[in-house]
Amino acid sequence: MDRIDFRSDTVTWPTPTMRTAMAQAPLGDDVYGEDPTVNELEALAAAKVGKEAGLFVASGTMGNLTAILTHATRGDEAIVGQDSHTYLWEAGGMATLGGIVPHPLPTDAFGRMELAQVKQSVRSDDPHLPHSRLILVENSYGDKNGYPIPPDYFANLRQIADQHNLRLHMDGARLFNAAVALGIPAAAITEHVDSVTFCLSKGLCAPVGSVLCGSAEFIRRARRTRKALGGGMRQAGVLAAAGLIALNEMTERLADDHRHAQQLAQGLAQIPGIIVAPDHIKTNIVYFQLEDAVALSAEDITQRLRTEANIWLGTNGPRGFRAVTHYWIQEANVTSLLEKLTHILAVK
Repeated sequence: MDRIDFRSDTVTWPTPTMRTAMAQAPLGDDVYGEDPTVNELEALAAAKVGKEAGLFVASGTMGNLTAILTHATRGDEAIVGQDSHTYLWEAGGMATLGGIVPHPLPTDAFGRMELAQVKQSVRSDDPHLPHSRLILVENSYGDKNGYPIPPDYFANLRQIADQHNLRLHMDGARLFNAAVALGIPAAAITEHVDSVTFCLSKGLCAPVGSVLCGSAEFIRRARRTRKALGGGMRQAGVLAAAGLIALNEMTERLADDHRHAQQLAQGLAQIPGIIVAPDHIKTNIVYFQLEDAVALSAEDITQRLRTEANIWLGTNGPRGFRAVTHYWIQEANVTSLLEKLTHILAVK
């Protein structure tokens, strides 16, 4: 890459192998179901997460919205974590485009809603109330240092969903990070949900795309929803080819990203003026903040990092930061960031 970029794993460029595969991909019209590369990707994705079928979409947001609009309809309600991606960072799509009411609940330090509170939030059959239809979950949980939530939590939510005839959808944008961190197959996590979206364009390094997976009947209906959202792509095998490389070659190496994130967290903990919790770092996301005594703001520091070292770092409020490791961040890059931060904070 042309910079050291810790802002997100979405900044990743496709690998040389991906670029070659994209140039050579067999193509067809995917709206007609005739693109062989897309069909291969959808089948492989579904197999990876233990579902019957998959649907290639342009982004994780489109995948989540397609799932929500397929599971629920206007006037329905979705129970969701108050700091989840689907609630905070997807432009209110479920409400603005679907008329679906979000019911946000608090989450714990790892991104889990309290099971008893989820159960209590299910509405009674009362014409004054929205109709509870859906539970939305996330794994890994981005707002909580990308924490990987073990499957038993989702198994318990499955029981609640079945008791009340609710559907359960997972935003698995970084699902494979969670699986690698937990040391289990992705399907061991997703077996408890009706549908899951995961991104190819984050840690898996593809340039574009996510895959929504579920039952064959669900995906048949979701294909219509995707079309209504403008997601009917044509010779999309050019993009799907990179996704095949991502799933076949890039999932297990996510452990390297996790190791570099832990290297960063441990290093940050040694810098005076920085607050970080290394024990909470299990995947590739590191949140940290400045102590009150530090006179500089987060924006001051990120600007200096860019201009003085070509290091790009994301802010999280006026005193906080978010760093994300990925394929293009190596041990030496982490060392460079730590050394530069140490220098900036040492200057009085």
